[in-house]
Amino acid sequence: MLEATTSYLSELPDWLLPVGLALAAIAFAITIHGLLITTMRRWIGVNHPYLRSVFTNTKGATRLALIIIIVSVAVPAAPLSASVQSFFSRALVFSFIILGGWFALIATKIAADFYLRRFDVQADDNLLARKHYTQVRILQRAAETLIVIVTVGAALMTFEAVRQFGISLFASAGVAGLVVALAARPVFANLIAGVQIAMTQPIRVYDAVVVEGEWGWIEEITSAFVVIKLWDWRRLVVPLSYFIEKPFQNWTRENSSIIGSILVHADYTVPIDRVREKLKEIAKASPLWDGQVVNLQVTDATEGTIELRALVSARTSPSAWDLRCEVREKLIAFIQEELPGSLPRVRASLADGVLNRRRVSEAKGLHAS
Repeated sequence: MLEATTSYLSELPDWLLPVGLALAAIAFAITIHGLLITTMRRWIGVNHPYLRSVFTNTKGATRLALIIIIVSVAVPAAPLSASVQSFFSRALVFSFIILGGWFALIATKIAADFYLRRFDVQADDNLLARKHYTQVRILQRAAETLIVIVTVGAALMTFEAVRQFGISLFASAGVAGLVVALAARPVFANLIAGVQIAMTQPIRVYDAVVVEGEWGWIEEITSAFVVIKLWDWRRLVVPLSYFIEKPFQNWTRENSSIIGSILVHADYTVPIDRVREKLKEIAKASPLWDGQVVNLQVTDATEGTIELRALVSARTSPSAWDLRCEVREKLIAFIQEELPGSLPRVRASLADGVLNRRRVSEAKGLHAS
């Protein structure tokens, strides 16, 4: 029976046995992995959502690990030629390096998520939360970039041709090394800028900033660029190095509170004290006001009107924008309804002589007609 089986296997194509062995090992590993994951999920239940998310994040990596283990056990026991055994050995080493990098990426993400669970970036006073969120996310992405570079480099070094190229490249610090360094410059510049931003924090996630004349919020900070959500929902994508090399405005650098200004033009006869009292009344009645700043001043006077500047504060920049619009609308309505004589107007005064000359010229014109 054994001789017949051996004879039958020897008649098969050379590629069929290793391919069939690999497919069988992969199918067996996937089946075992599915059973283990199902059992662990039932054991954990719904009372541990964080552990469930850990299992979800590690499902692919643990499946690959089980496949590598089963294939590494099955290959030496199979009647394969030396060349096929060597191929499987190199493939297993390559897969093991990729698996190590994958697990390192997962561990980095899980550690970052676990640390950030204690902070709520959606809270009104979220300065501390945004500080930690920005630091952790930037350092996480920098670590992920380094892990990917090291993993890919180590995996490629398993190939003889790539290894020889790498050795010759490091041995000759010439034009080739210069070309590689220049090509990698933007990557490392953004990587270093990311670490600088994480440490010094000129920007944080959800900061209100003005960049290139555009106002918006920091929506996302990646390892290479920053995404700014503008007020009209457009996205402005800026390289990380921009925030190290060029000036910009950060409205929420120290805290989330912000002061908004409203400009209203009125006639010189406007009773400023009444408008000031109305402004305080509007601010106190609004849930957007944080109770800190409310003030009215005359900031300019032209030949026809005076400029009133109202200042009100809010907890966040979006609330400040809405509060400014609310105050502006209600102040205009107040002046229209209560002080219509204080609306901007144009005055004209004619001297008696000028008026008489106009009447005479008009009478001559009528007589001629």
